[in-house]
Amino acid sequence: MKRVHTQEKEQFKKLFRQEHIDNFEDRFKVLDAFLQTERHVTDEELLELLDERGYKLDPNFVRDTLKLMCRFGFAQANRFDNGQVRYEHRHLGQHHDHIICTKCRKITEFKDDQLENLQIQISAAYGFCMLQHKMEIYGICSECLRERAQLMPLTMAKQGERLVIREFAGGSTSHIRLISMGLRIGDEIEVVTSVSRGQVVISLDYNRYALGRGLAQKILVEPLKI
Repeated sequence: MKRVHTQEKEQFKKLFRQEHIDNFEDRFKVLDAFLQTERHVTDEELLELLDERGYKLDPNFVRDTLKLMCRFGFAQANRFDNGQVRYEHRHLGQHHDHIICTKCRKITEFKDDQLENLQIQISAAYGFCMLQHKMEIYGICSECLRERAQLMPLTMAKQGERLVIREFAGGSTSHIRLISMGLRIGDEIEVVTSVSRGQVVISLDYNRYALGRGLAQKILVEPLKI
């Protein structure tokens, strides 16, 4: 990887000087700090890394340099799960996909040659010439699964999570209401949408159920064992 980074720096020098990009020395500091981290960083996190190195650069200058780095193919901007823009290295001839934890937001890169070949085969079967693609898998990482309580209110569950209803909390009124809706202890459900302070929509046997957060709070669920 060190050899790759050396090549990146040499190409950066050549391209930026060729295109007469201003303030080259300061822009090179941004690239160097960016290459030293293997994380997917926001512009603010990169500013912190530069500050740790003693480089006091204007935030707008750093953001402009990141845009130039994306323009010339040294970096790639991603917006995972409609969150903040994060930048990652873009090394030529290398491709990887991402697994994103929806709880702690940890991003894990992975590469699978069998999966890559399968995507090419699928594209060819549809008469499609694939130029580029990306795969993002969202879920809950093993560390977060260990930390979370096994029995929890439905409001704590994440979108896309499959669960088993274990208990109904609250009084008899809420019990009767949930049962009249068609929900039972032991039902396996999936969270379709869950918006903060909004309704929780779940699916059960191909039917959708919209629950207010107060009622959803009374449904105690357990993650479905895979």
